[in-house]
Amino acid sequence: MKLYKKLVLISVLGGIAISSCSTKKDTFVNRNWHALNTKYNTLYNGNIAFEEGRTELNNTYHDDYWEVLPVERLEVTDEIKLDSEDNNPNFIIAEEKATKAIQKHSMDIKDVERNPQTDEAFLLLGKARYFDQRYIPALEAFNYIINKYDFSDKIAEARIWREKVNIRLENEELAIKNLKWLMKYEDLKEQEYADARAMMAQAYINLGVIDTAVQQLKIASYYTKKNSEKGRYYYIIGQLFNQLGHKDSANYAFDKVIDLNRKSPRVYMVNAEIEKIKNTDVTSENQELMLEYLTKMEENRENRPFLHLIYRQVAEYHLNQENDSLALLYFNKSLRATQNEPKLNALNYENLAVYNFDRNIYKLAGAYYDSVLTNLNENTKKYRSTKKKLDNLEDVIKYEDIVHHADSVITVYEMPQEKKVAYFEEHIASLKKAQEAAAKKEENRMNAGFAQFAQSKGGKENKGKFYFYNLTSLGYGKNDFAQRWGKRELADNWRWSDKSRSLPAEATNAVAANDQQGLGEEAADDRMSVDFYLNQIPQEESTIDSLRTEKNFANYQLGLIYKEKFKENVLAAEKLEDVLASNPEERLVLPSKYNLYKIYEEEGSPLLASMKADILKNHGDSRYAEIILNPRAVLEGDEDSPAARYAALYRLYEQQEFLRTITGAEENIEKFTGDPIVPKFEMLKANAIGRLNGFEPFEEALNYVALTYPNSPEGKKAEQIVSEELPKLAVTEFSAEEGSTGTDNWKVVFPFRRSNNQIALRVMKELEDAIIDLRYKNRVSKDIYTLEEQFVVVHGFKSKDYALGFAELIKFNKDYLIDNENFVILSSNYKTVQVHKNLQDYKNQILTPKP
Repeated sequence: MKLYKKLVLISVLGGIAISSCSTKKDTFVNRNWHALNTKYNTLYNGNIAFEEGRTELNNTYHDDYWEVLPVERLEVTDEIKLDSEDNNPNFIIAEEKATKAIQKHSMDIKDVERNPQTDEAFLLLGKARYFDQRYIPALEAFNYIINKYDFSDKIAEARIWREKVNIRLENEELAIKNLKWLMKYEDLKEQEYADARAMMAQAYINLGVIDTAVQQLKIASYYTKKNSEKGRYYYIIGQLFNQLGHKDSANYAFDKVIDLNRKSPRVYMVNAEIEKIKNTDVTSENQELMLEYLTKMEENRENRPFLHLIYRQVAEYHLNQENDSLALLYFNKSLRATQNEPKLNALNYENLAVYNFDRNIYKLAGAYYDSVLTNLNENTKKYRSTKKKLDNLEDVIKYEDIVHHADSVITVYEMPQEKKVAYFEEHIASLKKAQEAAAKKEENRMNAGFAQFAQSKGGKENKGKFYFYNLTSLGYGKNDFAQRWGKRELADNWRWSDKSRSLPAEATNAVAANDQQGLGEEAADDRMSVDFYLNQIPQEESTIDSLRTEKNFANYQLGLIYKEKFKENVLAAEKLEDVLASNPEERLVLPSKYNLYKIYEEEGSPLLASMKADILKNHGDSRYAEIILNPRAVLEGDEDSPAARYAALYRLYEQQEFLRTITGAEENIEKFTGDPIVPKFEMLKANAIGRLNGFEPFEEALNYVALTYPNSPEGKKAEQIVSEELPKLAVTEFSAEEGSTGTDNWKVVFPFRRSNNQIALRVMKELEDAIIDLRYKNRVSKDIYTLEEQFVVVHGFKSKDYALGFAELIKFNKDYLIDNENFVILSSNYKTVQVHKNLQDYKNQILTPKP
C-alpha cells in the first residue's frame, strides 16, 4: 500500500513537471517554471560569460590619449560584421545562452510573451552582438524588445543600446532624435539618464558640435554613479575644451579628474595632470614649482606604469628651458620606458630628429626620422611629410659622407711622411687604450660575478673546494693559460692553432675567407701596424684628382639641397664657396656663382655686388648673366627658356630624331647645369639612347640618372625602371613562332637604310594606300632601328599566315607590286629585336631554315 501511494505521488509530480515544461500553456506553474529556468540557468551563465568578455575587453583595450577619447571603451574596426567569426568566445557563449533561453523558454501565447525573463534574454543577445561589432543583428534584437515588450522594465535600456548601435552605424542625427524622445517621454533611472546623455555627447562629438557635447557630458558626469565613468567623462570634457581653445575650462575639468584620485582609474589622473601642465605657461615665477611637481610625479611609485608619459613631459620642460642635455636624456628615458605606444615613440623620435637637424647633425637626424616612420601609419599626412624630409636627408647624408671621406684621404695624402707616421701612431695608441679599457672592464665584470657568487649560499658551501670559486687561484690560472696558449677563441678544438686539422674542408675555407676579409687574428694585429694604414693611402695623383672631383660635385649638390630644400642659406653658401675655392670642373663654376649670387641677394650680403660683377665680366654671354640683367628671361613663355628648349627636344624625340635629341640634351645639360630641369634632359637623353643604341647603353644611362639625381622625380623614376622594368627587358631569347597562339600578333617588316629615307617614305605611302584599298584595319609606321637602319612596319596581323598572305598579295598583285625585301615577325620578337638590336641573331635563329 505504501509503495502504491509513492508511485501515485511520483506520477502526479511527474505529470505536473511534464505539463509545466510546456511553453504553450499559460498557467502559473508554467510561467514561473520557465522564468526560473531562464533567470537562474541559461541567462545566469550567459551574463557571466558576457561580463567576462567585457572585462577582457576593458583589460586589453588601449586608449589613444593623443586623440579625444571615445565615450565608450570599445575597440572598433572599419568593417561591419554580419556573422560571428573570429570574435571573443565569451560573447559567443553569451549569445548562445541568450538564444537558448529564447528558443526553449519563450512563451509567446496569442502574440503575448508570458515569460517575464525573455526580454532580458533579447537584451543580452543584442549586447553580445554589439560587443562583437555585429551591429545589424544587434539592432534587430533591440528593436524586437522595443516593438514586442511595451511594458518591460528593460525597454529604456534597450532604447539606449539601440542608439549606441545607430551611432556606430554613423546615424548620429537619428540617435540624437531618439534619445531626446526617450528623455522626454520615459521615466529613466539616474544611471540610464547618464548613459543616454553620454551617448548624445558621443553623437555630437562625431558631428563636430563640440560645445553641445561638453554640456551633455557635464550632465552625464553628474548623474552617473560609476566613478570610472566620471573620471572618463571629465577627462573628455577637458580634451574638448582644449579643442575649443579654452585652457582654463579644460584645466578645471582636469582638476575634477585629479580630485577623484584613486576612485577612478589612475591612467585618467596621470594624463589629466600632464594635460594640465601642457596648458600652463612656464614663467620665471613658476618654473621651479613646475619642475618640483614633475619630479614628484616621477618619484611617485603609483605612477610607474606611466613613466613613459611623465618622462616625455619632463623632457619637454627641459627643452623649453634650453637644458638640452637633460631634455635628450628624458626623451631617451621615455623611449626606453615605452611599451606599445607608437604615437609616443614617433613624437620622441621626432623631437630628437629636429634637435639634431637644427644643429646640422644630419646623419643622426636621418636615423631618428627613420625611426619616426616606423611608428607612423603609412596612410597619413604626417608619414608623407616625414618621408619627404628623410628622402632629402638621405641625399645630405650621402654627399656629406663623400665629402668627409674625400677630405680625410686628401688630408692624409698631403701630410709629410713623418706627420703621417705620427698620425697613425696616435691612432694605434688610442686603439690599444680602448682595448685595454674593454679588457679591464670585462675582467672587473667577471671578478664581480665570481665575488657575488662567493657570497651566495652555493659559493660559501663550495668555498675552497672548486678552483673557479677561489679568486686568487683563478687569476693565477688565467695568467698561466695566457702565457702558455696565448689568446684563443672560444671554440671547439681550441688547442689547435691550425683549424684545418680538425675542421672539414668547407669550414676551413670559411675561416680562410674570414681571415682575408680582416676578421681573423692576423687582421686584428694589422690594425696595430703603421704600415697597414700607410699602404692604404692612394699613391696615384689621378686617384686624388678623382676624389677632389667627387668632393666638389658633392659640395655643389649639398649647396643646392641646403638652399632649395632646407632654406639653410649660410650652410649652402659655405658649401658653394668651398666648391669655387677647390679648382672645380668648369661645369660647376658658373652655377655655383649664380646660386651664391641668389643667396647673397636673399641675405642682403655685401658680397652681392662683387659676385654680380664676376658673373657679368667672366660669363657675360651665359644665360645666368642674361637672367641677372633681365629677370623676365626666366619666364616660362620665353622661347629660349629651359622649359621651351625641353619641349622642343621632346618633339624631336617623338619624331624619332633620336640622335638630334641626344646631342640637344647634352647641349642643354651643359648650358643649364644646376637648374632643376637638368634631370628631365638627362631622362630624355637616356630614353633616346635606349631607342637608338639598345638595352645595355639604355641601362647605363638610366643608372647614371638614378645615381646622379636620386632625389628628383626623374631619378626616382629611373631607379624604378632599373629595378622593375629592365629585368623584364633583359631577356634576349626569341619566342618560338611555329604554332604560336594567344594574344600576340604579327608584323610585316620592310628594312631600309637611313640614307634611303625617300624610298622608305614612298613604300610606306604605298602600303597605307593598299591597306585602305583592301579594306584592312592594319596600321603602318616607320620605326628607327639604329643610326644607319630603319623599318617600315605593317602591324596587327592575327596570324603568321595572314601576314605572309599580305606580303605575297602586295608583291604579285599588279595593282601594288611592292616587292621590297621584307620578313614576317612575331610582335614579342620584334620588341626583343628593337630592345637588343639583334636582328642578325633573329635571322640566324628563326628565319634561317634548320637542316
